[in-house]
Amino acid sequence: MVWFCLALAAPAFVIAGAGCALMLRVSSKHGLYDFSGSEPHKRHNGPVPNTGGVGIVWGVVLPMAALLGLAWLLEPAHTGRAELVAGMRAMTRGGAVLIAALLALHVVGVIDDRRPLPAGVKLLMQALAALAVVWFADTRVLELLDAALPGGYLLSMVLSVLWIVVITNAFNMLDNMDGLSAGVGAIAAAIFLAAALLAGQWFVAGAAALLLGVLLGFLCFNFPPATLFMGDGGSLVLGFLLSVIAVQTTYAPQGVAGRAYALLTPLVVLAVPLYDLVSVVWIRLRQRKPPWVGDTQHFSHRLVKLGLSRRRAVADPTARRTAVA
Repeated sequence: MVWFCLALAAPAFVIAGAGCALMLRVSSKHGLYDFSGSEPHKRHNGPVPNTGGVGIVWGVVLPMAALLGLAWLLEPAHTGRAELVAGMRAMTRGGAVLIAALLALHVVGVIDDRRPLPAGVKLLMQALAALAVVWFADTRVLELLDAALPGGYLLSMVLSVLWIVVITNAFNMLDNMDGLSAGVGAIAAAIFLAAALLAGQWFVAGAAALLLGVLLGFLCFNFPPATLFMGDGGSLVLGFLLSVIAVQTTYAPQGVAGRAYALLTPLVVLAVPLYDLVSVVWIRLRQRKPPWVGDTQHFSHRLVKLGLSRRRAVADPTARRTAVA
């Protein structure tokens, strides 16, 4: 099963690459560009299509839906993997809800890329998608609160929705330079993939492998200088899926030490987008600016102002993420 999960990255890579190549042609034909200077924080060389999220989404959704459907077509007794097929069938509801949430956020992002939506609308849609996954797929953080506190289950749900929304927006905001969000996301996906494989969590490992594959495929077009951006239609999906994978992954055995490890590991793995989110929101609030209005005060922008090239500003946090891994 380890090799099967790893192999899932290949079709995801191909689908994402083909989808991105197609969207590059379609966008060029129909003028679906992200123009430099159209907003204060958009400073790139010339118009670049921002429809790469289509390749990212379909590279994850199509193989995931195919696997969930295949589990119901196979006869467990004839496969020699009855336990695995039964496990896949048990994941059908959660997987279907996850796919629906990813598609919903993709649509919201695509609309926002063409005609900016109010921040409140985007936040509401993210919260609803997060609540659906938390409720129907039982994707919760700090489940130990269930027995530790009165109302612990409800508190766990609220914190889970908050976690998913925060990470979703962190990757959305990190998508401010060529290759940055996708590069950091690919490294995080690889770490979660390794952890899930070690824990024998095949569905989680498969989802992480699919995400890793699509991001590598997308980076073929987004590596500096980028010919294609993921747009909100891709960054919202990237952050959302990573946040869910982070919650679902088992990092350590049961016990006090294991609980601390499980709590800290996703925070360390996602430290770069979390730091960028917290720091830029803090800066904007101190300047009495709305935290959701884009500018050039992100971590990567500050590195450029210190004298680094844009490529180095992307490579530095990506390399640090790799070193931590």
